[in-house]
Amino acid sequence: FIFLMADAFFTCRKNVLLAKSTSTQIEGIFAATRGNSVQEEQEALLQQWLEEGAGNLPASESAPAVGKASATLTSDWLEGSELLMSSLSDLNSAPEVTWCAGQQLTELCALASSEPPDHAVTKLEKLPAEKTVAVVGSAPWAAVVPQTDHQMVGCAPIGVGGQHEDPAVLAWSLAGGAEMVPTEPPAWPVQDAVQFCPLLEEVPYHEILWRDWEDLSVQPCELEQASKTPPLFEFRVMSYNILAQDLVEQGHDLYIHCHPDILNWDYRLPNILQEIQHWDPDVLCLQEVQENHYWEQLEPTFKKMGFACFYKRRTGRKTDGCAVCFKDSRFQLISVSPIEYFRPGLDVLNRDNVGLVLLLQPLLPECLDLKAVSPLCVANTHVLFNPRRGDIKLAQMALLLAEIDKIAKTPEGSYYPVILCGDLNSVPDSPLYKFIRNGQLSYHGMPAWKVSGQEDFSQQLHSRKLVAPLWPCSLGVTDNCQYVTRCQPKKQGRRKYSRDFLLQFHFCDIACERPPQLVLLEGVTDAKPDRPAYWPKHAAVVNDPELQPLIPRSSGVIQHGLNLTSVYSHYLPQRGRSEVTTMPMGLGATVDYIFYSAEPVENGRRGGRRLYRDGVLKLLGRLSLLSEDVLLMANGLPNPFCSSDHLCLLASFGLEVSSLREG
Repeated sequence: FIFLMADAFFTCRKNVLLAKSTSTQIEGIFAATRGNSVQEEQEALLQQWLEEGAGNLPASESAPAVGKASATLTSDWLEGSELLMSSLSDLNSAPEVTWCAGQQLTELCALASSEPPDHAVTKLEKLPAEKTVAVVGSAPWAAVVPQTDHQMVGCAPIGVGGQHEDPAVLAWSLAGGAEMVPTEPPAWPVQDAVQFCPLLEEVPYHEILWRDWEDLSVQPCELEQASKTPPLFEFRVMSYNILAQDLVEQGHDLYIHCHPDILNWDYRLPNILQEIQHWDPDVLCLQEVQENHYWEQLEPTFKKMGFACFYKRRTGRKTDGCAVCFKDSRFQLISVSPIEYFRPGLDVLNRDNVGLVLLLQPLLPECLDLKAVSPLCVANTHVLFNPRRGDIKLAQMALLLAEIDKIAKTPEGSYYPVILCGDLNSVPDSPLYKFIRNGQLSYHGMPAWKVSGQEDFSQQLHSRKLVAPLWPCSLGVTDNCQYVTRCQPKKQGRRKYSRDFLLQFHFCDIACERPPQLVLLEGVTDAKPDRPAYWPKHAAVVNDPELQPLIPRSSGVIQHGLNLTSVYSHYLPQRGRSEVTTMPMGLGATVDYIFYSAEPVENGRRGGRRLYRDGVLKLLGRLSLLSEDVLLMANGLPNPFCSSDHLCLLASFGLEVSSLREG
């Protein structure tokens, strides 16, 4: 009988969730069920219940048993949207779902007790007040004691007053009220498993996923200097991987913990738009933006919100890409540069990832000159995911930094402030992260999987290792992550070198280095020429801008001079846990970042990280991230409250309104 009841209530729950869906078609079908069902509707529900439940009945169950329960279930339990058993999140998220009356509970207990004694079934009246019963092939259900008001046991009532205290819920909470979820992390879905776990205490989704705003505008040591600080042009930047719908449909195995309805684009789109509208960023960097959704829905909506939008689709047959939007009332576009990382014939650049680099001019009041505030360079990218191909990730990042170097460089040789956003598919303190933050990386001989730190493949034999040079000279990018045309001095006429000048390179350190794969032949390949006395040290040759383009690139070290640091610390000291920005298959990780320009502290390093302080661009605040255990309590990502498998990142900056600084 318990299997029969589970199938019946599974059908009921599905109908309720479908009734909540934002799809117009589904709304039309189930609109009539929100109230008293007519006889034809009851018969249709009964027929659907019989068809879905028949295949799951044990061999011992007979047809009369089905008929025995059908009349009561159809007339009493399937009328409208009223349920006795359903998931708690569904009961609390649907306004049309009401608690069962005590009379209905009594009738159901009587129905259960009327079963033949040879059935090994736990009678419903012996169950605890709140008990989760997981049946093979179905989702967990909860038998709930009837309540006279909208208040859960052990939880404060949630009404209009509670929502007024929560601006996030007012801004973009789900239709029908706040979701209710268990305070303990639910078990990750395992097929063909029977579980009996108590449902202890319930709290709303928005309370579990609450994210604090951290005000960093005035540090304790800066209180005395606050009055001396120049005026700031303040703005907000959001970075958000919104999860392309095509990728959802191609990777169903990644989202088996989600109800299908919350993965529907018609459900996710309003949540995403309301979240963006609530936080009201001035600059918006999006990843995994599906092309048809961008042109048909996102761009028209963003334009109504006051954004100017730019989009770059991934190359090849990929259907998603990156977008950068900015409020045209606050910024004016100077230039935009889309980047394609794919290069035909290069194994290290054979993937379809892309990026965007924009140079924006902040708009000041009419009484101030535009030159009083520096232009701002904004970059957005989505780096390759493959954990084993760190060589490709590094090459893609080098191309992006070279483009930023070209766009953000001032005529005086310094840099405009830079903000770099994106999904870099690399964890904090990985070699790729350290390269961006510290400005240098020695990669020669490093296992390719180690670059991003996503997974540990150290036990695998014959893993790919990085060799120098990482990319060929034909790419036109130096080991300083600069385009060759940017680093070479411009001179009139064609450069000419004498034969004697070029022959001197036969004796430089790199030319005299023995290749590791060279077969050792005595008297042939074991000789090493001596350095002529007149030849300068190798360091002097490398630092000479006239000679640098002629030296072979095999040092195995790449670097850049942008001085970037992260908005987030990647650690939650109040919880003693790491921050996470995504949660694939129940495992939390940080892969999304906002980097910004800062001034390095002289001789300042801590734990292998270069220390920075704010310069022209100042970090004023940030939206706190969450830890893995908190997201587990909300059933991971996506969930009914957060409609992407990534959390959004949000930071507030201030740009000094003054003349440009040098250096």
